[in-house]
Amino acid sequence: MRALKFLLPLALFAGIAWFLLKGLDRDPREIPSPLVGRPAPAVSVPLLGGAGPDWSPARMRGQVWLLNVWGSWCAGCQVEHPLLNDWAKRGLAPIVGLAWKDEPEASQAWLARLGNPYALNLSDRNGKAAIDWGVYGAPETFIIDKAGIVRDKHVGPLTADVIERRLAPLIAKLKAE
Repeated sequence: MRALKFLLPLALFAGIAWFLLKGLDRDPREIPSPLVGRPAPAVSVPLLGGAGPDWSPARMRGQVWLLNVWGSWCAGCQVEHPLLNDWAKRGLAPIVGLAWKDEPEASQAWLARLGNPYALNLSDRNGKAAIDWGVYGAPETFIIDKAGIVRDKHVGPLTADVIERRLAPLIAKLKAE
């Protein structure tokens, strides 16, 4: 009984220490998404500026594409925007932009000033579509395959390294499937 008094707290401490140490191995920028491996949410979102009928992911079936969540108010979005412009020029895959919690006029002015890499621009003023996509904050980028399955998610501003080492190879693989 006396040994149990000492071993139980020691075992509890060892268990907690093991979980804390395992947490140090994780990249804090890698936030798991319940959507990866599942169909893209079937949400209907208005086009930025109201030019045409509402858009849904079903319209992108048959092609590999990216959904990039951004806002004119987002500092990280400004950091990644030149990389998105380059991506669009290279024609790696179409990018659908989701202007999150942004006034349409501000979004349009931002795109006019910095360039428009998006094949389509969507307006999610109230943030409901972002909730369906499981968005934590802007910027976030999702990769969706030809069948409409979310295959990857990147939280935070894209970097040249992330694009070249992670996204571009994944897209090439998905296009070949």
